[in-house]
Amino acid sequence: MKLEQQLRNKLKEKDILLMTHIVLGYPSLDVNREIIRQMVGNGVDCIEMQIPFSEPMADGPVILKANQDALATGTKVEDCFQFAAEMARTHEIPFLFMTYYNIIFKYGEEAFIKRAAEIGIHGFIIPDLPPEMGKTFLALADKYNLALILIYAPTSTDARMEELDRHANGFIYCVARRGVTGKKSAFDHDFDNYLARCRAATQLPLAVGFGIQSKEDIDALRGKADMAVIGSRTIQLVETEGAEAVGPFIAGLR
Repeated sequence: MKLEQQLRNKLKEKDILLMTHIVLGYPSLDVNREIIRQMVGNGVDCIEMQIPFSEPMADGPVILKANQDALATGTKVEDCFQFAAEMARTHEIPFLFMTYYNIIFKYGEEAFIKRAAEIGIHGFIIPDLPPEMGKTFLALADKYNLALILIYAPTSTDARMEELDRHANGFIYCVARRGVTGKKSAFDHDFDNYLARCRAATQLPLAVGFGIQSKEDIDALRGKADMAVIGSRTIQLVETEGAEAVGPFIAGLR
């Protein structure tokens, strides 16, 4: 089933979905496995698994460090594929790969997409691949029935949003604020206007990320967005309290 339809089915049961983010290999794949078990067991609806890269340009200091540490401990793309295959077999929620285009270019576009499809991945988030530069990737993703998630930002014009919507699939990832991941977002009047522009530009579900850290943040998105994205906060939680703290944290977001 296509990613968009899976999310729409879940939205019949919940007023807002949760998507989480992990960096594969940080702090280890064994800990990743436990984190995902706790996330799924406590109601997460979709998980983006980041294949670590040396220069993650869209990510703030928390996820940047996680990328660097995962690479330092020897995490390879092959490790990520094998781990993702295990997760897709084990848990009945959509999994996405998040990474940067250099990883895919070196692996080979069609080989990367074909293998992702074979192991049960549902889509990709590639922040440094605009549709104008990714025509081949978009065609291959469509061939293998996978979604390429495109990104709206507060600086996107209405015309740019409409252009991105023509190429988007699955859902639209709405960046909550300017800058990189990890900092607190402010949901003021300008943010509401921005989300209204996002909604007007596409019929796809809207996910909001960058700085979503608490139940209050998620409550502020109810009725405005379809999915909230929790990224850096769970990584910080694992660092300070361990993987076992993830389940209660996720449960408390509902």
